[in-house]
Amino acid sequence: MTVRLGIIGVGNIGLQHANNILSGIIQGCVVTALCARGSCSLAEQLNIPQYSDYKELIDKQVCDAVIVATPTWSHLEIGCYALSRGLHVLMEKPIGLSVAEGETMLELVRPEQVFGLMLNQRADPVFVAMKKKMDENLLGSLQRINWTMTNWFRPEIYFQTSNWRATWAGEGGGLLVNQCIHNFDILQWICGMPSSIQGFCGFGKYHNIEVEDEATAFFEYENGATGSFIGSTGEAPGVNRFDIIGDRGMLSYDGEKLLHFENRTSTSEFSQTTSEMFGQPEVYITDLSVRSPVNQHAIILQNFINAISSNESLIAPAEEGLKALSIANAILLSAWDREQIQMPLDSARFHKALSERLALSRLRAASQADVTIDMEASFR
Repeated sequence: MTVRLGIIGVGNIGLQHANNILSGIIQGCVVTALCARGSCSLAEQLNIPQYSDYKELIDKQVCDAVIVATPTWSHLEIGCYALSRGLHVLMEKPIGLSVAEGETMLELVRPEQVFGLMLNQRADPVFVAMKKKMDENLLGSLQRINWTMTNWFRPEIYFQTSNWRATWAGEGGGLLVNQCIHNFDILQWICGMPSSIQGFCGFGKYHNIEVEDEATAFFEYENGATGSFIGSTGEAPGVNRFDIIGDRGMLSYDGEKLLHFENRTSTSEFSQTTSEMFGQPEVYITDLSVRSPVNQHAIILQNFINAISSNESLIAPAEEGLKALSIANAILLSAWDREQIQMPLDSARFHKALSERLALSRLRAASQADVTIDMEASFR
């Protein structure tokens, strides 16, 4: 089966998906239609129809599936329409402005439909290795996690050349839903969901924007473990450090090297049995670092195509996107209301709080300044 694929939104990321298909990296699909607001040379190159209205593309029945690569504010509308017409959908992250929007879309999914989300870091070999260790319970009971991810630096031009980015109306947030949504997905994918979240945010602290560009959050887990997360788009040089500590050791990733620290005796057992006043467990260190990068976006897209044609299990099903988004939403809600948020998130409460800000927010007039774009430099 060759999947007929339409791409709705042919900006930076939409073109990257198209290039992965046209280069032959992706097998089992063909691009049969594009939707873009302006003229698109790619449609002429492929000799396929281009539509300015996504509804027309969908209603023409020239596609079995669509990639939605448009600004976040449009995800709900386009996603609902495509799903209601029976198409398979691969959505760019995040699934919507809020968990409530994601829940609305998921209610429309039929058993035969595939609804995936571009949570590409699930294909990163480093995080795959970390998840394997956790699934094998090699760290024992979770004690603490810490992720300092300030390596998302974005200069002012990044925001000002877009009319929707970093506005409540266009994106429903900033750092948390655009950049750190990947980190939250990996965090919950590997360590599970926290039971409560306390968040602190800086809004327009480093940029001329109305949304958050700095965030600090504290997590609590059901078993008593704790965690912290720090993110920023205003620091350079930034840091990417992810530590997971358990009773039997630690996984430590510094953005380049992944190390597994394995205690010969668990921390709790050693503490209760040793006669050494300043002793600590003997530790074995294994380097799990991955030297060869992979095309994460291509892996997720190929998996989506395979799920349609051969029922392969999705790496990143859309419902999983609700978990990462609920962490981002909870941090914002906690910062707004200055209280600890109990999980699972009350999605209606957050959406009401966001709606109040949406009512006062407007898309900006995008700057026409010349800009150099290297998409590879945007990934962390």
